[in-house]
Amino acid sequence: MVTIHKYAFARKPLLSVAVLTLILLACNSKPHVAGTPETPSGQDSLYTKYHLDKIKLPAGFSISVYAVVPNARSICWGANGTLFVGNRDEHNVYAVTDKDKNGKADSVYTIATGLTMPNGVAFRDGSLFVAEMSRILRYDDIENRLTNPPAPVVVYDKYPDKSHHGWKFIAFGPDGKLYIPVGAPCNICEEKDSVFATITRMNPDGTGMELFAKGIRNSVGFAWHPDTKDLWFTENGRDNLGEDVPNDELNHAPKKGMHFGFPYCHQGDILDPEFGKGKNCADYTAPAQKLGAHVAALGMRFYTGSMFPAEYKNRLFIAQHGSWNRKIPSGYRVMMATVEGNKVTGYEPFATGWLPGTDEKEVIGRPVDVIVASDGALLISDDKQGVIYRVVYKK
Repeated sequence: MVTIHKYAFARKPLLSVAVLTLILLACNSKPHVAGTPETPSGQDSLYTKYHLDKIKLPAGFSISVYAVVPNARSICWGANGTLFVGNRDEHNVYAVTDKDKNGKADSVYTIATGLTMPNGVAFRDGSLFVAEMSRILRYDDIENRLTNPPAPVVVYDKYPDKSHHGWKFIAFGPDGKLYIPVGAPCNICEEKDSVFATITRMNPDGTGMELFAKGIRNSVGFAWHPDTKDLWFTENGRDNLGEDVPNDELNHAPKKGMHFGFPYCHQGDILDPEFGKGKNCADYTAPAQKLGAHVAALGMRFYTGSMFPAEYKNRLFIAQHGSWNRKIPSGYRVMMATVEGNKVTGYEPFATGWLPGTDEKEVIGRPVDVIVASDGALLISDDKQGVIYRVVYKK
């Protein structure tokens, strides 16, 4: 029996019973706030419901539904195998468990509600860190309190409260610090406040906040190379320069203080028509890989598991959420980059099919984040479908 749990730590008034009833009816009587996958015998219906027959993968790989989680965005693992899931368009944070280890969630817990764009989640020393638009929260001993979550501790509350690019991806680096991006509050602009268009970092207790990298329009995904421990991150390029420029970027930041060009230079070789006057692209760090125009590259992880073939070790999986204003849509896929040393030597599709045609109305899913499971499977979050996929390999 699938179990659904709810918890309401809300700063907003509770909805009336009538309103909740209407919401449930609008969702075809399936709870929207914390759905879970069906039992194993129901896998075929989920496969059909979420159009997984359209997803194309390399030979030997297959995809299934791991969990149903509304507006599933950034994801992270807890120490005991709990998958934590943030979201952007709603106000909740979820925890997903698979206690019988059958590759399908058996419980989804709503561990926080009433938050503002709680997109980013990160785990350290038994605590879940959640990034709202302007602050970082911490939920202590969370894996032992999924049915009775604690009140959050405010770690830091001095980030800007501008909603444009205000949602955040967060993660702990090899140095033990929490890394938090602050997107530009615009399509293209030069803000006086130096915290905008950066990746920042701080100690786990919220002290020592500093700028780590600058000139980054908006990053919603980053990871550290398993061997070199260098930071790699995705960056979304600006809009309104054309259908095919600028590219989103995969960037490499091996040290503090690097500048990646925004708002003066885009994709390493295009000066901005307004802010690029008198500037030189050679003065900024060029991307390690151009990812495609308007593909909305978001979450990314290096593959550190052992399930996939040996050649996949340390390859970089990148979720592309997909364009929103391009005549012919682009993105809506998971790409794969081969990194050797400090260079990208290969860049190719891994999972496609969420955009089956050339019309945005045909889009059936939007990948947001990826993460490697303990058994080596790759999980992919999709905020359009409200699901977490599981990709496995068998010879």
